[in-house]
Amino acid sequence: MSDPSFWRAGDEPGRRQFVTLDREVRLEGGGSLASVTIAYETWGELDARASNAVLVLHALTGDSHVAGPVEAGHPSPGWWDGLVGPGRALDTDRYFIVCPNVLGGCQGSTGPSSLAPDGRPYGSRFPVVTIRDQVAVETALADHLGVARFAAVVGGSMGGMRALEWVLGYPERVARAVVVAAGAAGTADQIALCSLQVRAIQADPHYANGDYYGGTPPRAGLAIARGIGQFSYRTWTEFEERFGREPQDDRAVLDGGRYAIESYLRYQGEKLAARFDANSYVVLSEAMNHHDVGRGRGGVVAALKGVRVPLTIGSVSSDRLYPRELQEELARLAARAAPVRVITSPAGHDGFLLELDQVGTLITDALND
Repeated sequence: MSDPSFWRAGDEPGRRQFVTLDREVRLEGGGSLASVTIAYETWGELDARASNAVLVLHALTGDSHVAGPVEAGHPSPGWWDGLVGPGRALDTDRYFIVCPNVLGGCQGSTGPSSLAPDGRPYGSRFPVVTIRDQVAVETALADHLGVARFAAVVGGSMGGMRALEWVLGYPERVARAVVVAAGAAGTADQIALCSLQVRAIQADPHYANGDYYGGTPPRAGLAIARGIGQFSYRTWTEFEERFGREPQDDRAVLDGGRYAIESYLRYQGEKLAARFDANSYVVLSEAMNHHDVGRGRGGVVAALKGVRVPLTIGSVSSDRLYPRELQEELARLAARAAPVRVITSPAGHDGFLLELDQVGTLITDALND
């Protein structure tokens, strides 16, 4: 039986479609995969010239289900559900929307929980993957779909990192890109937070060096990791307004209760642990740590100065994890970047998922530019 925290072959596919690359996939870190399966979902129709495809790229714990309700195969609603559909920012009457589950994920694409050629889950044997590896696999999906050039590539957070790598690695295949709440390279602050989350998972006694499939998964460690992440995704102001200390808190805690903020972070952690694989959380967190558009390209400045694809860059006003300085750097150095568009939100980094009206306007303007 599949662990209910992630999708496995044989589970209800829902809207997922699949393509398998029956060839060895060599990875930037020196490892390889004998073959790779990519899960993806689509909305709308590809036009006769294959010119109207828009690639939408998810963040760390997202998946291919960018739009749609909770249904068989999809325990969570679409993470940008309000942006996809007729007349919406990602207008399915005009565009063919494609959203893949990332390489290393746990919702249908090849990842640590997938079966290796010997019939056992990869687990600890899963190789290091980078943002560039993920994009290289996505180009193979584009080939499968018959898309030589995307009308746009759109992504936030880890999805924004991948959008940048599309622009730099495959500029001939991207007409424009929308990058929200991301930077050119992982900062020490971001790497520190991701690394603490990875250590929390690895410290769980059930982690078993990543080879826990068939046994008890390290959900306590994953829940703590998610709590650390959730703290960094939101803001001091929001936490104080929602969970600030009340006079009765002291009595409740002394009686064995929890502060409201503790309960919130515990809830968010347990919620993720019920739908996500801990190994994928580790692999994808480390991929984000490795993100650096300047690696092998003469550094960040040289790489961004070589960008010739039009860029629309969005920044969340209260984002303390990916602050505006990082988006301003992209806009300042990339030759065809427009001025940074600020998404006003009290919700911190998560504002790119919550402020749908503002994000939708940004996407609409970029596609109509």
